[in-house]
Amino acid sequence: MSRPGFVLEVDDRTPPLLVHNGEGFLLERFPQGTRVVYPPEALPPVRDVDEAIQNALLNPLESEPLPELLRAGMRLTIAFDDISIPLPPMKKPDIRQRIIEAVLEMAASAGVDDVELISANALHRRLTPNELRDIVGERVFRSFFPDGKLYNFDAEDAANLTHLGQTKHGEDVEISKRAAESDLLVYVNVNLVAMDGGHKSTSIGLASYKSLKHHHNSHTMIHSRSFMDHKASKMHHSAWRMGEVLTQHVKVFQIETTLNNDIFGGPLEFLQKREWEWSIKDQASFLATKRGLAAAPNKLRHKIFTDTRSNYGLTGVHAGKIEPVHDKTLENVHRQHMVEVQGQSDVAIMGVPFVGPYNVNSIMNPILAACMGLGYYFNSYRGNPVVRKDGAVILYHPVDYEFNQLHHPSYVDFFEEVLSESTDPATIEAKFEKQYAEDPWYIHLYRTSYAYHGVHPFYMWYWISHALDHCGDIVWVGANRKTVERMGFRSASTLQDALEMVSHSVGRSPSITYLHNPPHLLADVR
Repeated sequence: MSRPGFVLEVDDRTPPLLVHNGEGFLLERFPQGTRVVYPPEALPPVRDVDEAIQNALLNPLESEPLPELLRAGMRLTIAFDDISIPLPPMKKPDIRQRIIEAVLEMAASAGVDDVELISANALHRRLTPNELRDIVGERVFRSFFPDGKLYNFDAEDAANLTHLGQTKHGEDVEISKRAAESDLLVYVNVNLVAMDGGHKSTSIGLASYKSLKHHHNSHTMIHSRSFMDHKASKMHHSAWRMGEVLTQHVKVFQIETTLNNDIFGGPLEFLQKREWEWSIKDQASFLATKRGLAAAPNKLRHKIFTDTRSNYGLTGVHAGKIEPVHDKTLENVHRQHMVEVQGQSDVAIMGVPFVGPYNVNSIMNPILAACMGLGYYFNSYRGNPVVRKDGAVILYHPVDYEFNQLHHPSYVDFFEEVLSESTDPATIEAKFEKQYAEDPWYIHLYRTSYAYHGVHPFYMWYWISHALDHCGDIVWVGANRKTVERMGFRSASTLQDALEMVSHSVGRSPSITYLHNPPHLLADVR
């Protein structure tokens, strides 16, 4: 029986607590009275995954069963989430593989022979052939990839984009031409957190810059409170409006899955446990891991974490019409991640781990570290932020000056050129975004190599707009001082130093909340 998340108040009996610190971990003693929000333990997975998939496809929500939607001579497109989720990647077989295989078997039985599979990567980097294979499996890969029927979405291929119209707010809806002209678009989704899925899948994953700029902008992001609550997120409001236009033109059969919190296994299993429950073996594993990572060269550390795979268990799969499917998905996500928290704190503390949506098989550069901490983790709430207005956020991460030139070429220029002039999202957007979005070299690298689109670092910076607007102080513990200063933040050597630095705004005896994740949690702040 899994246990729900809970809030611990630190006292003199509380042991040092684990904090994620980039590609490493440390133990930290927190001041007495600190609230520690622990994530729920992993929910039990469904007993028979194949049976759950078949049941979802044959008994969908507000839709005909999938076999009734398939017929000979039709054009079928299957789109699926890219490598940005789940985090870390899951052990094989990927749940998307199992669903895609089931859909293809039904399509074959119905005589459907015009089938294409698209990685819905929007302005994310293209997936390599091996990364595509990891998601869809060897059998699907061999059947479709050699003939060009399994591929990455190209948001800059104007000849293969279709403009479906505008929302009532004047937002352009421009998506993959193949998807738009299909008789049926099947979308296969993985919902790791509450932000994913719903209309966001199709209207963002298969969209061009012309569409994305309507909601991936500083104004929308600053008013998305939070990304994990689609009813309070302006970004999701826009995606939902776009979804309404899209589904007027395209028949969509949405398949959404939810995973449990069984993230870390093997030598990292201690990360799943609460510190006072660590066995002698867990303590030894922690010490060995910490020392080994500290001594390892950068490339080896990167490889260790890149090779990490999780034991996720499937907690649910639903299919059919987008809205009712997503409602069921959110029920499962909340059941796994929700932790009730009473009131806000003066200070919120978060450790930023090695894993993020945009550094899979890559490097977490300074912009991505800021996005992970101040974008994703800060927004891991429902109701209110964990920290009060004008309070302080303290984060742990080395924030080294390190970039992957293959995957993040525009990030380097953004860091050096853009942030040297301003860190204000609205100013950055007005002065620089168009230049980077339309730069022919960045577009070339996005289309032909494995680079994120030239505008992507702007989106990551807008992602932290809400935190920048809400917080009075942001301090990084143990971070490269010059790097964080370029981003407009401050660095402290220790937690005690960080608390001293923010004392002018929160006092010398502030209330503190430490979000003890990952595994994932969603703070329901009352």
